[in-house]
Amino acid sequence: MKLEKETKDDRAASDRRWHYLDACAAAHAMELLGERWTLLVVREMMTGPRRFSDLRAGLPGISANILTQRLQWLEEAGVLQRRTLLPPSAAKVYELTAWGYEAEPILRVLGRWGARSPFHDPSASFSSASLMLSLRTMFDAGMAGDFSARVGFRLGREMLIATVGDGRLLVAAGSIDAADAVFAGEAPAVAAAIYGGQPLEVLEDGGTLRIEGDRALARRFATLFPLPEKASRPAG
Repeated sequence: MKLEKETKDDRAASDRRWHYLDACAAAHAMELLGERWTLLVVREMMTGPRRFSDLRAGLPGISANILTQRLQWLEEAGVLQRRTLLPPSAAKVYELTAWGYEAEPILRVLGRWGARSPFHDPSASFSSASLMLSLRTMFDAGMAGDFSARVGFRLGREMLIATVGDGRLLVAAGSIDAADAVFAGEAPAVAAAIYGGQPLEVLEDGGTLRIEGDRALARRFATLFPLPEKASRPAG
């Protein structure tokens, strides 16, 4: 691992500055994840293994060169690993290690804090991993009460299943065959229904979203994720 000393090749590949010269573990975490794009690369793998092309699709603003550098760094740091899927796919994928998955609370706390920003742009790119983490972050157990349901999400070729019960929410990649209701569309359209307050009928009429199964249940589910109050804009 090249975590203690910057080599000439490292400097040529990226203008990193490895050390804050600070023994605080939070400072070390920033050394591992604080460089631009790195934490978002981790975010994209929170729903499971990803091919290089999947990561590019989830992060449309990143270049292939920068993504390659970040993946190499995260592998060296022990945050992710590479493996080959079993046939017939045999695709090479990147996936988080057990320790890598432990970064999820960081993303969730940052997400809630960032949602309070008066300058947050909710219309920007929004991936399936972003949707999954946002649901886990914004779920309001008090509003859910005794509501119980299995809700699926068909996001292109990706599937997520959310299970609500006993005031808890579990959401992960998985089969949606047993879902009571399904949101079918791209992640931004689902976000528009859940966070943007867009009526389901309006999104369906526009062709960006389709509701399958119990529509009343889907509508109720969409109310369980209130956004935090916005912080005040700076004076002047």
